Amino acid sequence: MVINEREILVDTNVPITANKAVKPDADSDVPFSCIFECIKLIGHITQKGGLVIDDCDEIFGEYRHKLSLKGQPGQGNVFMKWVHDNQWNIKKVGRIRITKNGDTYDEFPKHDTLAGFDRSDRKFIAAANAHPDKPPVMQAADSKWWGYNDALQQCGIVVHFLCPDYIEEKYNKKMAS
Repeated sequence: MVINEREILVDTNVPITANKAVKPDADSDVPFSCIFECIKLIGHITQKGGLVIDDCDEIFGEYRHKLSLKGQPGQGNVFMKWVHDNQWNIKKVGRIRITKNGDTYDEFPKHDTLAGFDRSDRKFIAAANAHPDKPPVMQAADSKWWGYNDALQQCGIVVHFLCPDYIEEKYNKKMAS
């Protein structure tokens, strides 16, 4: 994985997936190659910075709810501690204004196909859309995003799937059942 962008958004399932390296989940079918890609991305961010979060802490709050501020065990928790420690360091973490409006955000793209997009994930798309550079959103193991990829691209939002083969297969199985 090569990250060419200066700034990126990271869906919470990326650090959660990275944590599976030290805390395997018997119910998870995420391949180790996907876990490794998440670990590499977190290493890139914690070494170089470039993370984007929102200014009202919607993204940070979700990270804090799902990850450990202790910074251990696992690279996902290292990421959480890094975000906590650097959230006000403008050289490492960019903040973008988004406006919560009920269970969505004013900055979430207006597109008919996106009407069913997961409400809890809209903060990432809203932040990407509100940012003047439209940074990509990094996604690991949430197959729901796969079906919205074309509509997101039409709105100028790029999603980098760290595990595209896994996500596509999982999405297709879900659609077939």
